[in-house]
Amino acid sequence: MGKKKLDSKSDRKFEKKVQFYSKVKDAVTSLSAQKSITKKKKKSKQQRRQKKLKTYNLSSLLESLPEVKASKKPGCANDSKLTCKSRQMLVLTERDRISAVLNDPNFQADPLSAIHQYIQNKQPVVEEQPKKKVNKNGSRKKKSKASTGLQSMEM
Repeated sequence: MGKKKLDSKSDRKFEKKVQFYSKVKDAVTSLSAQKSITKKKKKSKQQRRQKKLKTYNLSSLLESLPEVKASKKPGCANDSKLTCKSRQMLVLTERDRISAVLNDPNFQADPLSAIHQYIQNKQPVVEEQPKKKVNKNGSRKKKSKASTGLQSMEM
C-alpha cells in the first residue's frame, strides 16, 4: 500500500508539472500572438506616417522657391551668418544708433510720436488708384459712346 501512495503522490506531482507546462505553453503562444498583432500595428503606424509625409509633400513649392530667393535683398543673407567680428560690428553700430535716438530732441520730447514719424518715413509710399464708380446695385457704370458724343457737342 505504501507503494501505491508513492505512486499516487508522484502521479500528482507529474500531473501538476504537466498542468504547469501547459499553462506556460499557452502563455507563450498568447504572447507570440500579441507580438504579431503589435507588429501589425507598428506597420500600420509606419504606413500612417508615410501617408502623412505624402500629404505634407512640398516638392511643388520647390519650383517657385528660386523665384523668391532671387527677390530677396542681398543684405539679409549676411545676418544669418554672424561671425565674432560681424557681431561686434553690429553691436557697435546699434550702440551708436540707440545713443543717437536717445539724444534726439524729438524723441526726448515725445518718444511715441517720434517712433510713429520714423515708421511713416520708412514705409514706401503707396499710390492709390482711383476707385471706379459703383451703382447702388453694385454694378459699375459703363460709359456709352452716345453719352461721350453728346458731351463733345455741348462744348
